[in-house]
Amino acid sequence: MKLAIRKRKIGNIPILEVVDETMIYEPMPLIIYYHGWQTAKELVLTQGRKLAQKGFRVILPDAANHGERKTERSPIPSLTFWNSIQSNLFEFSYIVDFFENLGVTNGQIGVGGVSMGGMTTCGLLTKHPEITAAACIMGSPAMIKYRERIQYHASAAGFFLPNDYEALVSWINDYDLQSQIETLAARPLLFWHGTEDEKIPYEHVKAFVDQFPQNNIEFISETERHLVKGETMNLVTDFFEKHLSVE
Repeated sequence: MKLAIRKRKIGNIPILEVVDETMIYEPMPLIIYYHGWQTAKELVLTQGRKLAQKGFRVILPDAANHGERKTERSPIPSLTFWNSIQSNLFEFSYIVDFFENLGVTNGQIGVGGVSMGGMTTCGLLTKHPEITAAACIMGSPAMIKYRERIQYHASAAGFFLPNDYEALVSWINDYDLQSQIETLAARPLLFWHGTEDEKIPYEHVKAFVDQFPQNNIEFISETERHLVKGETMNLVTDFFEKHLSVE
């Protein structure tokens, strides 16, 4: 199979579209896959290729403040980070709508991402029942806990945070999957997380999975740090191939 990798913009959102070049104008499942903090869409292109080879149309956006949209990171801890995630949440439906209007989707939507992209994925699940299946790689379903972790470490290190920090990022409460598990509604959700992850705590995911064993959650943990290997990408590909139909 020869893949077409199309560099384009949807509005002002730079994306890579990866698809079988013989199926560019055909309806098929749509997967939107988000990169991590301080990286770019090109860093998840290998994953995008693997997915597209299974018959999916894969969209890899640059998050706000990243890649072609790169800006200087704010000195205020997490301001740029949360702004990037919130922009992903804002832009998700805009991207889906674009491809639906072209008539190249088939009603099945997959969402996935790495690290910050995994947190984006979990946030989207709370508000978008149209998502068929999702994969969170080295991310967290517990954004409130992660916000508290940022507050603790910023305070311990003597970094500035505004007194109204929680109010400024209060939107997180509405997108925290941990506190809104009912929104998952038994949809297939894959977590992969390294037990030695030094950036996003493994414990957040493990506690979530243990708390909600009745849900359709697949959890894979390995003795790894905050790093995605080819084997993990294959697991993600297998997951979506299982839960999204290309027929």
